[in-house]
Amino acid sequence: MLKKILLFAGAGVSVFLIWFAVSDYRDAGPMAEDHLSGLAHSLAAAIENSAVHDPSLRSLATFTTHDIAYFALIDKSGTYRFHSNPDLIGTVVQDPEAIEMAKKGITKADRVMLKTGEEVYEFIAPLYLPGEMLGLRLTLHTYRADSLIRHARFTMLVWLALLVVGWILAIAIYRYASREEQHQRDMLRQESLAQLGEMGAMLAHEIRNPLAGIKGFAQWIEKRPVSENNREHAGRIVSETLRLEKLVEDLLAYARFDEAHIEPFEIADLVTKVLYLIKTEAEGHGVSVAGDCPSGLIVSGNRDRLSQLLLNLCLNGIQAMPDGGSLKISARKTRTGVIIQVSDSGHGINLEDTQHIFEPFFTTKAKGTGLGLAICKKIIVEHNGSISVESNPGTGTTFSITFPATQ
Repeated sequence: MLKKILLFAGAGVSVFLIWFAVSDYRDAGPMAEDHLSGLAHSLAAAIENSAVHDPSLRSLATFTTHDIAYFALIDKSGTYRFHSNPDLIGTVVQDPEAIEMAKKGITKADRVMLKTGEEVYEFIAPLYLPGEMLGLRLTLHTYRADSLIRHARFTMLVWLALLVVGWILAIAIYRYASREEQHQRDMLRQESLAQLGEMGAMLAHEIRNPLAGIKGFAQWIEKRPVSENNREHAGRIVSETLRLEKLVEDLLAYARFDEAHIEPFEIADLVTKVLYLIKTEAEGHGVSVAGDCPSGLIVSGNRDRLSQLLLNLCLNGIQAMPDGGSLKISARKTRTGVIIQVSDSGHGINLEDTQHIFEPFFTTKAKGTGLGLAICKKIIVEHNGSISVESNPGTGTTFSITFPATQ
């Protein structure tokens, strides 16, 4: 809950800062135009005041600022009465629009491009002198006004960069914290499994001897029954005893931590052996089996444990096809190692169950121990590999086993 609150708070602050930076940048353009317009009106008033006090307009030759590119006064005949460039005084204006605006006393302000390639702010307005009206053309440099836009753009980019860096750091911290939490959960789970393994080993050791005695007496009763009822009961005793014996074997297999004998061997030989072992069971259920494994594919591992792993997966697949079907073991080499797949055409596994099938004692079978797939995962983890499952109800299941290859 706290993470969600912090996430929404961070998103809200980020949206506000982005809005603030973009708004400031968008407002900078109109502010720059207002600055140029105010400066142009002020300079036009100063020029008009100087021209009124000096009808000869000679004093305008000394009227200059850093903001003025040039300015000129045009009479109604279209002649320059004054120009910042003295060589143009008395010449005819080449711009008909400017002459027309000077005649009618029209005010206009806009950005234009000079022949030098510089963008300037052009201000055209009437200038009233005693007895006549002239047209004032005033052009201003825009770099000082445009500094507002540049500053706002730089500020916006800085805010955006800080936000990106902040979110990158936040995501990195969040991922680190999540990994640390997952690591703690894994450590707790491993500790719990270790305790479970110790408990299973103790339980298996304590019940194995009496279990052997029960099994022996039940078999003796089954062979020498006094009545049919005794035979039936003895058969049930044997059946349940075998079930307990399987549980003990699974507990011992899951709790075993001894070092396995590792050696390189061909997967094709292992697949052939497993297919031979399940042949009778598969035929009894009407299941066809097939193998697809190229020769020369070598892995390093314990042959017996990997054989147990494949055997468990195959038997699970056969049990998932009570009405018959097909089972296939395939193997191939990948860039990083080897992948072995066991596929069946059985009834499949529900999506919610696929997340728990490798957990100890989780089972969907009425008389299952829930340790078969847990043992499979333990074996492949001991070989520095991984196991995954893909299944759709009604279309079958595929278990994929990956582990490093050996040259």
